[in-house]
Amino acid sequence: MKIHQIRNATIIITYNSKRFLVDPWLMPKDYMEGFDSGVNFDIRQPRVELPISVEKIVDVDAVILTHYHPDHWDEFASRALNKNIPFFVQSEADKNIIEGLDFKDVRIIKQEGTEFDKIKLYKTDCQHGKREIIKPICQKVNMPYDAMGVVFKSENEKTLYLAGDTIWCDEVKNALDKFNPEIIIINGCGATVLNGERLIMNLDDIKKISSYSKNSKIIASHMDTVSHLTVTRDDVKNLNLKNVLVPSDNEILTFSAKT
Repeated sequence: MKIHQIRNATIIITYNSKRFLVDPWLMPKDYMEGFDSGVNFDIRQPRVELPISVEKIVDVDAVILTHYHPDHWDEFASRALNKNIPFFVQSEADKNIIEGLDFKDVRIIKQEGTEFDKIKLYKTDCQHGKREIIKPICQKVNMPYDAMGVVFKSENEKTLYLAGDTIWCDEVKNALDKFNPEIIIINGCGATVLNGERLIMNLDDIKKISSYSKNSKIIASHMDTVSHLTVTRDDVKNLNLKNVLVPSDNEILTFSAKT
């Protein structure tokens, strides 16, 4: 298994010899304004350039879109990707959106599991910020609230849990208890809206998942890129948590096969 950190939540996961591109956000640095409902709204984003060419990024076997938000998907990805590539989404609503962009092979990942070339993908639930607080805010700005996590399982690889855009919550604990993943990818920049609520994990959340999953390797992604971040890579490194890895953009982490 390889985890190639590209930028923000955009990563390439090589699992059972198949390459999955997750949440391709491929626009140039400073292309879009900061989110006006978030902190630091005056800072343009992405804050950094892509570390490798778009052509290399889209040279994959499948795409996973955890949710249709503008810091996880853009028109640059839509134009660059092969329209026939297998494309995995969380819901019928997201499937309709992606099919509307002329992608021909769009599939919904199910909680009971979806097969792809000797790999089983399982949808897991998220809280993209506290549901009772953030969901009404999303509805007011006509932005979907729901996001998914994904668990990867195969006979040859360790179990991988891509937690997605979520805070530490019962849904995450349930996924950890059910699947007992050896490798966990979290989104950890503490992106925060104007009322002070976090949308994804912050330092306290990272400490909690590190403690709860002491025997797992935890990878901090979704770092140092969006306008509304409140946690940096250095902040996470300074926690000195032995089981938390903080890859730089374009860094590749490799994990041995199942033993």
